[in-house]
Amino acid sequence: MHPYRMQTLIKQRGKDHVANVAQRNSVYQTIDALASAGLIRVRETSRAERRPERTVYEATEEGRRALATWLRTVLSTPAREFPDFPAALSLLDPTIVPELADLLDRRAIALATRLAETQKPVPGLPRLFLLEEEYMAAVLRAEIKWLRSTSAELRAGKIAFPTLEELLRIGPGAPSEEVFERFAKKKPRPRSGRR
Repeated sequence: MHPYRMQTLIKQRGKDHVANVAQRNSVYQTIDALASAGLIRVRETSRAERRPERTVYEATEEGRRALATWLRTVLSTPAREFPDFPAALSLLDPTIVPELADLLDRRAIALATRLAETQKPVPGLPRLFLLEEEYMAAVLRAEIKWLRSTSAELRAGKIAFPTLEELLRIGPGAPSEEVFERFAKKKPRPRSGRR
């Protein structure tokens, strides 16, 4: 099929949350990359009345093999992924901690909305074609549960930013005294030439 039809079908089938097709240009860039790699090829080009010319693509044998290999790998082997949310959690500092529970609550509310969208029934589709929806719903439920639990612990005072003395006892990997002092709004110490 032609790229515009691909984009339309992906959206109609609700798969646009696993394939980013919001911008038509990104679809065309992907098509160009697949064609350059020999994974798809032009099947035909046509023009209907006053419409622009449309190029229809099909998978090559190499493309079908590559897809099967990719599916086997991704389905069986966890990849190292670097999502933004855990990265943000790893960079917390005292300036954020007072509002952290509220921020986590807002994230939980936003994810609950996304969960409701994910769980909308899709009539007529066999369950096999909805497995990614089930997976995403399970991940969302787990994250929402963690967010609410952690927010409650923050509000109860069970999680707090450590004191400088506690940080220094942690040892390697802890924020430096200089970082702590900067966030505590103290004048930072001058750096020595050693690393």
